[in-house]
Amino acid sequence: MPHHILEDAPNAPPRKPINPLLKLALELGPLVLFFFANARQDAILKAVPALAVLGDPRFVPIAVFMVAVVAALAVSWALTRRLSVMPLVSGVFVLGFGFLTFYLQDETFFQMKPTIVNGLFAAILLGGLLFGRSLLGYVFDEAFKLDDEGWRILTLRWGLFFVFLAILNEVVWRNVAYDTWVDFKVWGTMPITILFTLCQLPLLKRHSLEEETAG
Repeated sequence: MPHHILEDAPNAPPRKPINPLLKLALELGPLVLFFFANARQDAILKAVPALAVLGDPRFVPIAVFMVAVVAALAVSWALTRRLSVMPLVSGVFVLGFGFLTFYLQDETFFQMKPTIVNGLFAAILLGGLLFGRSLLGYVFDEAFKLDDEGWRILTLRWGLFFVFLAILNEVVWRNVAYDTWVDFKVWGTMPITILFTLCQLPLLKRHSLEEETAG
């Protein structure tokens, strides 16, 4: 049997599970660390003088974010022998834009990362629908089971939501200071995403396969 690195297709036989809270911590933990590192960048630089090689204290949180992303992916792999598609893609962009930021000494590239990542996710999800594939099922199938129509609608909604996040990031980072953008990235984007997710609960309930089976 071939050994797959990425998560399985929707409704595939279940593999080694991961605690939902732990999965949430692995996916959101690096972003939270990025926020706190940004608030304590001078203290971190003082405690670890070697980080001065980065060239600017504002780059310390980016370095922390990059290390945290790699650590989260490593822990996820160690626990499940699988890598979730979205955190993996986001991690690749975090590392790529992070190194580009260090090389050019310009945080603008890091601020553009959410725009490009969200735009990419939108293109993947909406593009998949054009070919009749609800790709979001590959991401959330471990959490719940939906019928085909449910996955299609959910994929469409998330695809459009990623378009919204990409546009929102462009508007914010181009019009506010860097530290304000960092605050918005954590305290703005995260609550908006949580609220959007909660708004999908009625859809999940209507199209749940488990609910149909129970009935």
